[in-house]
This record gives sequence, C-alpha cells and structure tokens, in this order.
Amino acid sequence: MQVHRDLHTLPVFRNAVVTIGTFDGVHEGHRQIIQHLKLEAEKVKGETVIITFHPHPRKIVSSTILGIRLINTLDERIRLLENAGVDHLVIVPFTAAFANLSADDYIREFLVDRFHPHTVIIGYDHRFGKDRMGDYRLLEDQAGIYGFQLREIPKHILQEVSISSTKIREAILHQEISLANLLLGYTFFFTGKVVHGNKLGRQLGFPTANLVVEDSEKIIPGDGIYAVYVELEGTGEKYKAMMSIGFRPTVDGKKRVIEVNIFDFEKEIYGQSLSVFVKQYLRAEVKYDNIEDLVIQIGKDKTASLQVL
Repeated sequence: MQVHRDLHTLPVFRNAVVTIGTFDGVHEGHRQIIQHLKLEAEKVKGETVIITFHPHPRKIVSSTILGIRLINTLDERIRLLENAGVDHLVIVPFTAAFANLSADDYIREFLVDRFHPHTVIIGYDHRFGKDRMGDYRLLEDQAGIYGFQLREIPKHILQEVSISSTKIREAILHQEISLANLLLGYTFFFTGKVVHGNKLGRQLGFPTANLVVEDSEKIIPGDGIYAVYVELEGTGEKYKAMMSIGFRPTVDGKKRVIEVNIFDFEKEIYGQSLSVFVKQYLRAEVKYDNIEDLVIQIGKDKTASLQVL
C-alpha cells in the first residue's frame, strides 16, 4: 500500500475507486466496505483509494468536543489498512481552510482535480464541505458533469459500522476486551514507550515494564489485570505477559500507570517501544492488607494468564 500525505504530489491513479472515511478501528464493518471497494476496482481494472483525515475533523470544526478517544492511532490505521489490501491511502491534513471549502469546491477542486475518480463509493449520510452542506444527492448531481460513477454503501452496513465502533470503544473502556476483539476481528493493541518506574515489581519478584502511551487520543482499556502478548518494536518477537492498569491501591494509589510483566524475559528495554496485544480481562484491581497477599495474587494472575495465552 502506498501512503500519500501531500495532495500536491499525488500520482495519477489508474481508474481510481475511491471512498472517504475515518476508518477508526478498521473493524469487521469497515472490512465489508473495503471488500466492496476492491470488488468495484476489479471490475474496472482500477486501484483502490481510501481518503482519510488527520487530525480528526471534529477537532477542527467543533468548539465543544473534548477528549476524543480513538480505537487506533494514525500509524495503527495505516498498518491495518495495509493488511486489508488497500492500494492507496491518502491522509489529508484537515485544516480550517479545508473545512471551509464549499461543497461544490470540495467536489471540483478536491475530489475531481486531485483524484480523477472512476468511481466514488460513499454512504447515504456522508456530509462534506463548509457547514457540511454537501451530501449524496449533490454528488449524484455532479457525477454526470465530472464523469465519475457513484455507488452507495448500503444503509445496513453503515449502521453496523457506527454501532460496532461505539460498542468497541465502550467494551474497551469497560474491560469487555473479549467482545471488543470479536467486533474488531483482531486483538486490540496499543503501543507505549518503556520508562523508568519505582522498581517495586522487581523487588516483589515480578519486574515490570512501565509504559507511557504518547498519543493522548488513543483509547486505553479500563483498570484491571489482563492477559496479554507483547512485541518489541522492530523485532517481530512476541512474548507472553500480564498487564496491570490502574492506581496500585496496595502500594500508593496516587497515579494511574500501565505495567507489563513479561514472562521469561530479562532484557533491558528502557526507551524502547512495546506493542501490547490485549487478549483477556482477568480481574479488577484490589487493595490488599499487605504486600505478601499482593505477591500471592500476582502469582495467581501469572498462572491465569498462561492458561489464557
């Protein structure tokens, strides 16, 4: 898959079959749209082109939006769309100037002049242009003028995409990770940088990698203990592990942290990135009366994780 970030240097696409969307999650519903895109491209010996935006349009056009939480970072979306077999991904910088394009200018200057689409596949509820004045009907009117085909994504698929995205976000936040993974069609994952902690895990016999997720919009699972796999950046090596997210109430309870105990692992990885694949929720955080009880429970958590993994 070719990734394009500059609208001024786009190639000449061959019979471009284009769709537009956020594709957050790239989940099962999205993959139905991608499959439809690929089938249309095969019919005309064309290339599939997905147009997406960064940052999220709501951050630019809404003055009230707070705390956007996305299933995927931009890099994760790129990775997932490549795995889905898309030919081209165009990441459009979403700016105030772009948001202020009239609907007619959006079609002419952006969609037609930049992409020269053979076919545009879009939902009935798609809105575009200043004040979201453009819609499917306007595209339908303009298709004959500019010589592109227009295909509508079925309503039931769009509803499935919307419902699934909402359910996935809610499931991740409420520790229903098995449901989230089922709806995603893959194991939910996130990436964090390994930073220095207070080394308490090492003292307890369970050394942990403390992770900081640098993308503030990335959704993180709710507090608790999880069975996970981890992968070191650039190595492709996966390890079994268990993860704790929360405030460590037995120890201090002041700061929310993400800690991963990697099984049978002794390398120093401070400063490196670690991808965490969240397989199953095990239990809630509990405040124990003493450290000894905590250590006993961590041992039980390791056994439970290994059974899952």
